[in-house]
Amino acid sequence: MTPTQTLDRVVIRFAGDSGDGMQLTGDRFTADSAVFGNDISTLPNFPAEIRAPQGTLPGVSSFQLHFANYDIMTPGDRPDVLVAMNPAALKANLADLAPGGVIIVDTAEFTKRNLTKVGYATSPLEDDSLEGYQLHAFDLSGLTVGAVKEFGLTRKDATRAKNMFALGLLCWLFNRPTEGTERFLAEKFASKPAIRDANLTAFRAGWAFGETTESFAHTYTVAAASMPPGDYRQITGNTALALGLVTAAQKAGLTMFFGAYPITPASDILHELTKLKRFNVQTFQAEDEIAAVGAALGASFAGTLGVTSSSGPGIALKMETIGLGVMTELPMVVVDVQRAGPSTGMPTKTEQADLLQVMFGRNGEAPVPIIAANSPSDCFDTAIEATRWAVKYRTPVFVLSDGYLANGAEPWRLPNIAEIPGIDPGFATGPNGADGTTFEPYRRDEESLARPWAIPGTKGLEHRIGGLEKADGTGNVSYDPANHERMTKLRQAKVDGIVADVPDVVVDDPSGEAKVLVVGWGSSFGPITAGVRRVRAVGGQVAQIHLRHLNPFPANLGEVLRAYDTVICPEMNSGQLAMLLRAKYLVDVKSYSRVRGLPISLSELAQDLLEYIGHTVDPTTEQLHEEVTANGREPRQEGFHDSSPHPLSDLAAKDAK
Repeated sequence: MTPTQTLDRVVIRFAGDSGDGMQLTGDRFTADSAVFGNDISTLPNFPAEIRAPQGTLPGVSSFQLHFANYDIMTPGDRPDVLVAMNPAALKANLADLAPGGVIIVDTAEFTKRNLTKVGYATSPLEDDSLEGYQLHAFDLSGLTVGAVKEFGLTRKDATRAKNMFALGLLCWLFNRPTEGTERFLAEKFASKPAIRDANLTAFRAGWAFGETTESFAHTYTVAAASMPPGDYRQITGNTALALGLVTAAQKAGLTMFFGAYPITPASDILHELTKLKRFNVQTFQAEDEIAAVGAALGASFAGTLGVTSSSGPGIALKMETIGLGVMTELPMVVVDVQRAGPSTGMPTKTEQADLLQVMFGRNGEAPVPIIAANSPSDCFDTAIEATRWAVKYRTPVFVLSDGYLANGAEPWRLPNIAEIPGIDPGFATGPNGADGTTFEPYRRDEESLARPWAIPGTKGLEHRIGGLEKADGTGNVSYDPANHERMTKLRQAKVDGIVADVPDVVVDDPSGEAKVLVVGWGSSFGPITAGVRRVRAVGGQVAQIHLRHLNPFPANLGEVLRAYDTVICPEMNSGQLAMLLRAKYLVDVKSYSRVRGLPISLSELAQDLLEYIGHTVDPTTEQLHEEVTANGREPRQEGFHDSSPHPLSDLAAKDAK
């Protein structure tokens, strides 16, 4: 019997051709790990091309999963295990693999033709170039074809099940439960019995192969994480956004109208909402981005909750209508799932480069509130907060997510819906003029400065609508200079006044003696938090804040920034938040810019912070090996201290004995 080694955490990357089912394989391993009770964080990474040439580098699709027995913040910088289905997958991902890591490859794909496609002069399986790793080379294709022979499939169809064979092998290697995947396959292919049975058989054969092969010195186990009690589910950012929007509409007692045009990586929000029509949700796939946002704004005018979503290119097209929403002062939620640009850019890669676009990208003075989610599960709460602001203040509100959050998954503790406060749409019901008989559509609430929301067709509430400047109070068309300045300032004051609903920023500075403050926003939360933990674990003193509210900023933000000698702002752009903070607070915020289409590297950030604060560490110290803080821990990655043995290496296992 193969002995079992216990680990705190593991990072696995499944990689192959875009037709090899790596996203499904990774998703199933993730689901099984979540059911087991591990904390999880994922990073799907797939090509932009619908079908890149088979076996080429542009066609490589991968799925990375970090699972652990404690609270983790990122999908990991470097995988410990790489499952490579062909030479292209190996070549595209080998540089990321930690030294001493495990490589599992399908030898059937390492043909001379496939090797030549990606520039291998000789097979890396035979030329000792992989001697620094634990190589396990199996004929996964052949083993799969043999296992499913009884179902009469063509070799091509039979080979398609090799991802399930690989999944079964990995589930054996890491002692994952199998019931969930077997149930999933039975349900997914229920209408195709031969395909169903072939995939189930391949999955079981992979597990059995692991039990009988003598290639592995150990199996591994990662215990369940300690989490607050409650019901949990695995959730992606796009799914969380969809559920949050529906919940908010229900809390407001409103029909939700969602107008969208398909675009990567936002399309899944539309897909999810089409499944939720029983909750009074109307979905509309428009012919283009402009039609989608126009329909959403029209729905808001009609008294429903208008919502639209897109990514950067689509947001650019929506901007004129969003400006119309600012002028008409109607509630609307606009979701921007950011991706790498400019133009089409890298559609399937993540970025945070739309901040200035959503802040200033409309003609004229057209201020809008902006809220950014910090994790996949946080997208749920962010959607509710954005809806609350939109309805209360009668304004379009931007929600910023990105490809990393949209497609990444983590455990989500199901909320108690009854504990979420209601949202009062406060529709106008009658005259509000000084004379008691007239309706003034731009007479404002004294506290919120919001105008009345009057449903068309309501007797006595007839009013003008459109993009021309409104006269204060009456809403009549006005070209009066003094009125235009007054209305411009009122619209700005309304957005500025939302700060009353923004909690003060809370500084994470356990020692109270840090001189350096790290400030982030959006999906940089995970890498920054993990990097800061790592710095503190080896004695470095650094403080951290994370901004959810980007317009308006928290009221105490300037005071916090000025309290530190140095402020560093890591973000996946060329320094957009840093520029805004410098301009508003006259603080010399230092930009830490990464624009790679990937999340910020926590190891790189931690090392750079240590160097910046002048904190030197012996990389062999026990402190670095443990990296434990009162707030949790983020275990070592080999890129951070290369002298340590890999946690999955046979050498490490022997040393442990």
